[in-house]
Order: sequence, then structure tokens, then C-alpha cells
Amino acid sequence: MLESIRVTEKLHWRKTELSKKSVLRPEEHKLNINNENSLQHPPSGILKDIFTTGTSSYNVLLQSKEEKKHHTQKQSSVHHKKYRKTTKCSTTSRSNEPHKIKVPLPLLSPGWYCTNRQPSIIVTSPVPTSVKFTSSVSVAGSSIGLPSRPKSRTKRHLSLTKPKQSQSSKSHGKEGDASGRKLCLLTAIKPSNVEKEKMKFFKSDFTYNPQFEYENPALPNVLAKHSHASDRFLKQSINIIERTLQKYGSYEKFEQATGGSLLTKSRIWNHVRKYMVKEGCLGEIVVHLTEDLLSRASMTVVNGRPTLTINISTAREHWLEGMLRHEIGTHYFRGFNNNSQPWCNWNGRRKHGLKPVNPTEEGLASIHSVLFRKDPLLWRAALLYYTVYQASQMSFSQLFQDLAKFVKDPNTRWDYCVRAKRGWTDTSQPGCFNKDQVYLDGILRILRYRESIDFYLLTALGKISYEDVDRLKGLAVIENMRVPHFLQDHARYMEHLEKIMQVNKLTDEELQDLIN
Repeated sequence: MLESIRVTEKLHWRKTELSKKSVLRPEEHKLNINNENSLQHPPSGILKDIFTTGTSSYNVLLQSKEEKKHHTQKQSSVHHKKYRKTTKCSTTSRSNEPHKIKVPLPLLSPGWYCTNRQPSIIVTSPVPTSVKFTSSVSVAGSSIGLPSRPKSRTKRHLSLTKPKQSQSSKSHGKEGDASGRKLCLLTAIKPSNVEKEKMKFFKSDFTYNPQFEYENPALPNVLAKHSHASDRFLKQSINIIERTLQKYGSYEKFEQATGGSLLTKSRIWNHVRKYMVKEGCLGEIVVHLTEDLLSRASMTVVNGRPTLTINISTAREHWLEGMLRHEIGTHYFRGFNNNSQPWCNWNGRRKHGLKPVNPTEEGLASIHSVLFRKDPLLWRAALLYYTVYQASQMSFSQLFQDLAKFVKDPNTRWDYCVRAKRGWTDTSQPGCFNKDQVYLDGILRILRYRESIDFYLLTALGKISYEDVDRLKGLAVIENMRVPHFLQDHARYMEHLEKIMQVNKLTDEELQDLIN
């Protein structure tokens, strides 16, 4: 069908940030994506559905220069209806549907796919070897807006990956052994009236306690399991926070000095693309940019496809690669490797007696977030731990005032308080959602046993606890396992773990007393 496309007019893009040539012009993003050896393909089914789930008013597909010559040679056959009908029969996504646009855009080729309302990119992997292109398509046309895909077409594409959805979601979700259920929990505890309550809270001079509402609230017994805060590492969290403030004066100065300036969308996409090339996972992950996210980023599975969502309001130049090591280098690769293991599902985990994936999963990812920073202070993990504990003892407004001694910016404090109080309706009562304590908990446990942990296997064996590595390595499938580039040099990796210990003033004696 690609051979039947001929486009001659120029397309006038709407003047939005997504139309910047730094994002879309292929000559400014030279990339060797034809080298199959440089890319590793995910399990079958992950890349079959190449549409994003969000709606958009236009899309863009940039192709290689070689394809242009090919379509120039095929111009004479474009206008033959019989030929068009023949190719049409071979394409399931367009078989019996009316063409609402005059310029069909082929979507199975290397390039960028961008959406407007929900900014996202798909950097696709090479086309199958059975499809050979010798030239390219120049996408052009008069000023038009391309409508969103019909519902029937969406369903067709999703059905292609349906057999793989349950497996992918279990392996790539953040919570490992029960990621589907955990993901539902994290969705259920997200308040639906956050902005409305934020306005009330700010207008009350920070004295009002928000009354959160939920579209699909979690069950009380489920919330009860996550309402117990620990004070085991409270002293360490406070020491790390105070040490950071002593050195930088305030959180805002620490953020600017170590994080750098906020990045534009085009620069974020460029950094993400470069990192994917470095890790050999270009074309495997959908990337969404948003401001509607409590965390800085998240790695989930949407319609069977690994999806990285990045909060653009917190994407800073010196912190972004650490976030990519956290989400892709840790969560995605461990999930990918988990797919091949005997414990890739809940029954397998129970059969082999695996320990919970957390706090190892988030602890390891958090270490990788700060691994190569010049000053790898564990500020965020420490403040999250502290905030959860205080939330279990205080109301929302009291917690907000308490955090003022560490963070001056009211918007930042609001975000930390919402994270700690999510799941609760009446925040005037003491209570917390304790997940945010796993970051510091996991970090300290891994640092405690860093000399005996095989970090290469900890990633290669999938979603497992560091305590299970030695026991499971004889049962694991290790062929074609993938580990991030920063784990290749073990000596350098261990040096940076020692630096994290030193900068945060943590000692082996202290950790040994805390963790037996």
C-alpha cells in the first residue's frame, strides 16, 4: 500500500511547540535505525499496535530519503484504481472503512509519531525484512487537520496485541508480581477533584483540610494494608534532609544547583531518544509528556505497550537521565527479563516462593536515579519517607505546615502532601498511603548488602528481590537477557555506590544495626 501514495503539496503545520523543526526534521536527528544489530526487539505483540491511545488533530511521520526515490518511480501506478483495490485488500486496518482524509499516512516505518493533545512519541524500530524500501515518501499537503482514528479502527489495532496484554502488563508494571492490581490501586487512589480542593486550600491560607473524591475508590481493606507508616529509617531521612539544607540553604537552591534548568518538550524528546539508542530499546516504548502526574515519571503498560509518562514540570537537564535510568534502565529492563522466567506470573512466583518485589524494585531504581550525579544526595527519597510518617500522625493542613521547615514553595509542599494523603477522603484525620516509604527503605537495604549482591543478575533475573538472587539463579533463563549500559562496568558501578554512602553520611555499622 505504501507504493500507492503520492503527495505533492506542502503541509502547513499549526504553530505549536510540537511543530518545532528541532523535533521533527530528520536531518537534525540523524540516527542509524537501519542497523538491526543495534536494536533489540521486545516480545512479540508489544509493537504491533503502533497507534497512541490518546486523540490528536494531526500526526507526523518522517521517513528516510531512500523511500522518496522509490515512490517517485511508482507515481505512474498511483492513479490506477485496480492497483489501489489490490493493495487495499492486504491492509486490515483500512479494509472496509471510508477514507476521511485525502492523504493516507503510512505508519510502519522508522520515524517519529507525535500527538498534539497528549504529547507523545513513538520512535519505531526497523520495518520487517520482508518489506523493502528503496525510496521515501515526502509528506506534504495543503492546510488540513487530520482527524482522530475511527473507533472501529482503534479496536482492530488493539485486537492485534490482545493476546499479549496480560503477560506484558504483569511483567512491565512497577509492582512486579501483581502489577495489574497495583496499577489499579494507584489509579483508584488518585483524587478526581485535586485542582478544586487545591484552590480551596490555598484560599483558606493553608488551613482547610481537603475532602478528596475518587471515581473508583479502592476498597477499605486494601487501603488499610497501605496505611501503616514505619519510623525505622526516620532518623536517617531527617539527617539526609538536614544535610542537604545545610549545604544548599534551601530545597529550591538545591534543585537549581543540582537539577539545572527545566527542559522544553523538544529537548526532553531528544534526551529520551538518545538514551533509548544507548540502551538499544529504540522503538519499544511509547513516551507521553504531561503535567498531570504526581510523580516525576512512571513506567506502565497501556494496551499491551510499555508506556513512559514524563512530568514536564519537573524534567530538569541534570536529572532527566537519572529518571531514564530509573524508569527504563531498571523498571523496563527488569520487566522485560521477567517475561522469560518461570516466575513471570503470580502462580510462578508462588510456586518458587519469591519474596515481594518491593522494596528492592523501587530501591534499586532510586539508586540509579542519583547514581552518576556529582552530589548524589538522597533528598527526595528521604523527604518522601518523612512525609509519609508525618501524614500518619497529622492532618493535611498540619502536614503542610510541618514541611515548611524543609520546603518553602507551597506548590511543591502541596504535591508531597497529596502523595502522602492520597486514598483518604477526609484529610483532617491522621492517615497515610505508605508506598512512598519503599524508596528510602529499598535504597538502604541494597546499600547494606551491596558487597554481596550480584547487580547484573538482579536485573537479568527480572522482578525479584535481592534476597532471592542466589537461590533463583540456577533456575533462571539467562539467554537474551538485557541489562542497562551502566551495569556493564562493575567496578565503576560499585565506586558510585560508595560515593552515595559517603555523600549521605551513611556508614556500614549504622546500616548493619538497622538491617539484620
